[in-house]
Amino acid sequence: MTKRWTNRPDGSNWGEFGEDDELGRINLITPQKVLEGVREVEHGITFSLSLPLDYPGGNALHDRRFPPIVKPITDMQQIASNFYNVVASDSIDPSFIDVWSDDVVTLWLQYSTQWDSLAHQGAKFDANGDGVDEPVYYNGFRPGQDILGPQEDAKGDGSGSTSFAKHLGLEHMAEHGVQGRGVLIDLEHHLGSDRTAVTLDILQDIMAKDNVVVEPGDMLLLHTGFADQILAWEKNPDPVKIHTTFSHLDASDDALLDWIAESQISALIADNYAVEGFSAPNPEPHTLLPIHHLCLFKLGIPLGELWHLGPLAKWLRENNRSRFLLTAPPLNLPGTQGSPLTPIATV
Repeated sequence: MTKRWTNRPDGSNWGEFGEDDELGRINLITPQKVLEGVREVEHGITFSLSLPLDYPGGNALHDRRFPPIVKPITDMQQIASNFYNVVASDSIDPSFIDVWSDDVVTLWLQYSTQWDSLAHQGAKFDANGDGVDEPVYYNGFRPGQDILGPQEDAKGDGSGSTSFAKHLGLEHMAEHGVQGRGVLIDLEHHLGSDRTAVTLDILQDIMAKDNVVVEPGDMLLLHTGFADQILAWEKNPDPVKIHTTFSHLDASDDALLDWIAESQISALIADNYAVEGFSAPNPEPHTLLPIHHLCLFKLGIPLGELWHLGPLAKWLRENNRSRFLLTAPPLNLPGTQGSPLTPIATV
């Protein structure tokens, strides 16, 4: 065990799950929480909570993230990338009856339905206690030492990787397993498609109306309707409306930030772009994304974004429920800052 910090940020839980912890609040998904999720299964009905991974379409939502690119792998001579619809008897061996295809994908890991890892956002903070702020991530892990890149052979295996999180990558969530009780708050039912900044007062009013109760270790999901609209645009999103419609958490509301911390949720998930809206301009040092700062940097709460929650929200409302079994591990791809996934809700 190596303590990497002298000071920890106010309101953080650094060290509380161990000096070398890389899971954060996922530690709260205990066997008991898994059983609580399983007890929500009454009908055996499942809902896939992933968008097709080539949605939203284009790059109007984020100008540096693009749809996946799929190509064939190279041929048997490893020259041309054309190993697709290969009739083996024509090009490999006349005695074979097989037809083969194999492909490779270039994938922007946070283009569509995703988890943010705890290495996705850090902050400048005086973790050393010397009066000087330095870049640091959750639980004191450091860029250049623990989170590497951009640099040649960052992974150290000759694979050509130029970035690699030696610590805080999503493989730890994958290996722990992400399965437990999910709780959904249906913001869209109450707020519609208007771009509404949801304060704690608004959130708790909706929770009271829908009899939603959140307990420690629960994974909290917010249905705004954004992902339903993404699907309706059919990979041709309106470049203005994609940034100006549907609700998001109001990160300027300190009471809401306090509630997220005190609720002891293990994960925070939404069907929108970033869970929250951007902070207002301020000449003083500040974070652009206060809920990311709170969750990823201070508390180790992974964030889920662009999940497809519409059909699940509809079923839960029709059946007067808000809880279900959620199974949502990221890809077991070491060293990543984000991961696509296909989460499954079972009711």
